[in-house]
Parts: sequence; C-alpha cells; structure tokens
Amino acid sequence: MAVGLLRALLIGLLMFSAPVWAAKKVDLDYHIRLLPQSDQAEVRLTLAKGEAVRSLDFDLGDGSHYSDFKADGQWLLIPGKHVRGVWRPTSAKASLTYRVRISHGRKNGSFDTRMTPSWALLRGDELVPPAKLDQQDGTELVSRLQFELPDGWKSVETAWPRIGKNKFRIDNPSRLFDRPTGWMLAGKLGSRRTRLGETEVTIASPQGQGMRRMDVLTLLTFVWPQVQAVYPRHPAKLLIVGANDPMWRGSLGAHESIYVNTRLPLVSESGSSALMRELAQVFGRINDEQRSDWISEGFAEYYAIELLRRAGGMSDERYQSLQAKLARDSQKVATLRGEQISPAQVAKAVIVLQELDREIRLKTRNKRSLDDVLRGAMHLGTVSTKEFVQLAESVLGESSKVLDSELLQ
Repeated sequence: MAVGLLRALLIGLLMFSAPVWAAKKVDLDYHIRLLPQSDQAEVRLTLAKGEAVRSLDFDLGDGSHYSDFKADGQWLLIPGKHVRGVWRPTSAKASLTYRVRISHGRKNGSFDTRMTPSWALLRGDELVPPAKLDQQDGTELVSRLQFELPDGWKSVETAWPRIGKNKFRIDNPSRLFDRPTGWMLAGKLGSRRTRLGETEVTIASPQGQGMRRMDVLTLLTFVWPQVQAVYPRHPAKLLIVGANDPMWRGSLGAHESIYVNTRLPLVSESGSSALMRELAQVFGRINDEQRSDWISEGFAEYYAIELLRRAGGMSDERYQSLQAKLARDSQKVATLRGEQISPAQVAKAVIVLQELDREIRLKTRNKRSLDDVLRGAMHLGTVSTKEFVQLAESVLGESSKVLDSELLQ
C-alpha cells in the first residue's frame, strides 16, 4: 500500500513538473523577398507568439542600409554612432517588416555584395542585423528562413540545412538569437555538390561568372583528409560561392561559408591559397581579443600552407621558396600586435608559428605539435596573446623561447 502511494505521488510530481523542465518552443520565421529592380530585399520577421519576446534591440550600423520599417507593436529608432532599432512585439502573432539595400560598393568600384537582374550574392548577417534578445524565461525560438525569388530565378543557396523549396532551418547553439548568417547566393546558378567526411559541400556561382567548380571540388577532396586530421569539429554543411569582377577581388569566410573571386588562382605562384586560408578560418572559428589579430590570421595562413604540404601538394623545394618569401616580406616587422594587421605582419606570424611548431615537436619528441595549440585555442573560442602563450607553454610543458619575443609585447 505504502509503495503504491509513493509511486502515485512520484508520478503526480513528474506530471506537475514536466512543463517547467521543457522549454516552450515559439516559431520565428524569416521571409526574404528579393527585389532586383530596386536593389533591395524585403525582410519580414514573424513571431507565432509575440508575447514570448519582450524586445529585440537591433544594431543597424550607420542606419543607411535599412528603411521602411513596419511593426506589430512598438518600433523605436534610436540615433547615434550605431543606430539602434528596438522592437517590442504585440502579443499573439506579430511581424516586423523592413527593406535592406543589397549592393555594397567600394571606393575602387568593386562590390562586397551585389544584386543584378539575374542573381544576388549577399550576406545573411546584413539581411538580419545583430540584435539583443530579451525573451520570456523558458522560451526557445525555432527559426526558419524562406526566400521568395523573382520570376526566372531558379534557386538559392545558404550554409544552413535545407528543409524545403527555398527554405532553411536556422539553428546556432552558440547564440540566443538565431539569425540567418553567412554567405548566400540566389538566381540563375550553376552548382556542384559532394559529401566530404561529415560535411555536405556545395560550390555555387551565378552562370557565366567563370567559377571553376570542379577544380575547387578536386582541391577540397585532395586536402580533406588533412583537414579532418587537424580540426576536431566539422560543419554539417559548407557553401563556397564565387563571382567575377566587379565583385571584390579577394576572399572572405563567414558562417560555414566562403566567398572567393573567380579570378583568384586556387593556388598562387608563391604556393599560398586564398581558398585554403578561408577554409582554415571557417573551421578554426578562433576569435582574438586585446590587439591579438595575429593569432587567427597567422593560424589561417599557416594552415593554408600546411594543409597543402601535408597532402603532398607542395614539394620541399617550393616550401623552402615560400619560406624565403615570408622572410623577405616580414623582415621590417617589429610587432605582431594590433586590431588589424598588415600582410607583412601575417607573414611574420606564420614564421613565428612555424618556429613554435618546431620547438614543440623537438621538446616533446614529436608527441605534440602546433596542432594541439590550435585545438586548445578552438576550445577557448576567444584568445588573447597572453592566453595563447599560456596555452602553448602548457602543450610544451615549459616556457617557450620562441614566444619570449618583443614581437608579442
């Protein structure tokens, strides 16, 4: 009798407590309508239950890219160096709608992002700007992204998992506010897909832009075993997009995605590779602080060279030639510290990391290497120069002669 009573009591307690443990899921839908005739996208955020969110406080930068705000509830624009937009939704179903300009030009006439009559190459980070989310306790937003394409535009690619026609699931465990970040490409596209290890890889570009999709795929397939050996975490999906001039003639990584201008060689005459550098950035996800930009930039360039070399894509002779170039380029560098560092400082950072790798391998009799320092930095997420030195010396087992340098002061 006592046992039966206790069991009934426990079941009652569990039933009473269940709603407290389970987060209440609320849908947040992003609807993007691309408008090439006005070089804009119309963005609509819809909360299934507006009462779940007290406010969303957006950082609109200088405010010049965003316009035509309409909101269910209160919308407040706060001027300043960084313009802020604060949305306090009504209860029940609530939407916020606005327009954002897509094409961003540079002084030299090139574009960082661009929309034409037949395609758009853009970043989700700008479609939905960063925001501070104040939500009701015990609430979890379930975010989805849907595109409405102009007539004749065939498809859209993002780095997020596809859950339907032009529809994607947005889920970033490291952020409270899930927004659609990373490179995105829509229009009349050509694409190639494959699976490398745990990662679905898509290489896409607008038709007629000279993207060597099979070349990119071949290079990635060639180096992928080395990528898997170095990096402990691999994205479920990787998107590589490209376009020709007048897009900016450079390369840039974003959330699980990479942009490369199609005129850039996959491997340059010197032996370095812009694609490999951005791949190292995307996989490493290292953020630096306290004027320590040399860490993430140095790691990216170091592994751009190292991954190719380990895969057998670089002879000893060419590696030595590259070393000589790095030494020449960086001979006048007196410090590695700074918020944004020069190409010469990046070259010097690579030399320092190569010397540190040799020091670690020598002292640990090849049991440890710079790879262990990289993984430690990835685990920390955000790293300062001081923390980097401590991390390297914990791998080394003693103080580092290489890092006892005025370059790091």
